[in-house]
Amino acid sequence: MKSLRRMVVAVIAAMTASACTATGGATPVASPPLESSPGLRQFYEQKLSWSDCKDGFQCATLKVPKDYGNAGDGQLGISIIRMPAHDKRQRIGSLVTNPGGPGGSGVKFVRESGQAFGKALRDRFDIIGFDPRGVGESDPVRCLDPKELDRYFATDSSPDNSEEEAALVTVGKRFAQGCETKAGSTLPHVGTVDAARDMDVLRAALGDERLSFLGFSYGTYLGAFYADQFPKNVRALVLDGAVDPKLSSDDINLEQAKGFETALRAFAADCVKTPNCPLGTGSTDEALRKVTALQQQADRKPLKNTTGDGRQVTEALATLGIATALYNKQSWPALRVALKQAMNGDGSMLLRLGDLLVERSEDGRYTNQTESNMAINCVDKPYPANLKAAQKVAEESKKIAPRFGPFVVWGSLPCTYWPAKTTQEPKALAAKGAAPIVVVGTTRDPATPYKWAENLASELSSGRLLTLDGDGHTAYLQGNDCISRAVENYLIKEQAPREGAVCR
Repeated sequence: MKSLRRMVVAVIAAMTASACTATGGATPVASPPLESSPGLRQFYEQKLSWSDCKDGFQCATLKVPKDYGNAGDGQLGISIIRMPAHDKRQRIGSLVTNPGGPGGSGVKFVRESGQAFGKALRDRFDIIGFDPRGVGESDPVRCLDPKELDRYFATDSSPDNSEEEAALVTVGKRFAQGCETKAGSTLPHVGTVDAARDMDVLRAALGDERLSFLGFSYGTYLGAFYADQFPKNVRALVLDGAVDPKLSSDDINLEQAKGFETALRAFAADCVKTPNCPLGTGSTDEALRKVTALQQQADRKPLKNTTGDGRQVTEALATLGIATALYNKQSWPALRVALKQAMNGDGSMLLRLGDLLVERSEDGRYTNQTESNMAINCVDKPYPANLKAAQKVAEESKKIAPRFGPFVVWGSLPCTYWPAKTTQEPKALAAKGAAPIVVVGTTRDPATPYKWAENLASELSSGRLLTLDGDGHTAYLQGNDCISRAVENYLIKEQAPREGAVCR
């Protein structure tokens, strides 16, 4: 499977989990808020102790309060990695990054993809990755064992009867109960509100007067939330693959499902023009009907799995594999191969594609990406309060996104039973007083639809929209020269691209 991993490395580099959501707004916080909150002084004035962690990287641990409302009530450790600037004479400062999710490990991201950043950035900035609270190596949230996660992902996410729906409820409740048992005291404190405040502590500990930040997918909302709380501390923020913070959790799920439908249509339109397309050489609609038929086939009888790990390739796992490959156009050749095999009854390649997205290794172990993703999403904003409300959204999703709607919507069901409830409602973020903030949107992005970028750019008082007319999730790491020049010129020189700039 090594060749497959190379084909989809960009998927991992700009990861977003299947339910990429954002949080609502809050009252801006002064920074550093030492006068009104003297208990925070020890965190803002800490000195990071860097140590070599192989291959030219340096690692450290940042201490932050578990509860910003009561700074004396325990601490959390935030794992940090640094790729030092190559040109010390031209060094500007630190460029903090977040790969998305929520739940994506920034430490892993920089270690695996730091060299994919442009040379101009690597010369002038220390590239900084961090695992947000509850993620990766930062006091991670754990809820389920690997077998339970296997069951969760394999459970039919487009139920056709009450028995299948009951199975979804069972795994949803088990997820929530597992998190309450294993991480109950941490769950109220893993949301984006606190993660954004951690970033300001990180900025101070790095010795930067203002923050330079490059966030992808969910990382765009983390960055927008930072700007809204600490507008005067913004130097240059790039928000690539934007999430619209004013949308409800239901709206986000429905729009994301439509985004995957749009991306699948783009893939199908390309495939039918390609020799040996497994979807035929007819119309795009005919090709899409074949994808639907494949899903229905896997629903009736799971596809074969030749990996030897004992899992059955259910409809849910086949759909997960298809969705994974839609994150990046470079993965389309892999998807064509996977679909050809699946139509011959072998779902092994689709299974492995899905494993990449949810970070399941071949030995059956998972990172905590799925659990932290759920934990952050569930406390960031309200979700349907009961099963009946969730059913209503799922039914609506079938009409607008028949191949992906229920798959996306039912993926959030654990939040209905979540032990740490939130009263925080979503709203637009303005970040009044912040320096220009560049919002990057890709027109056929499957996970964060383009109109979210349009919306966020208009909501931010200093937002500047930069468009990639193309396919795939996020833009900067796709290697488009026009996007690279605009982003790097802005981060280095603080010169935002002209309003309405489009790269093709």
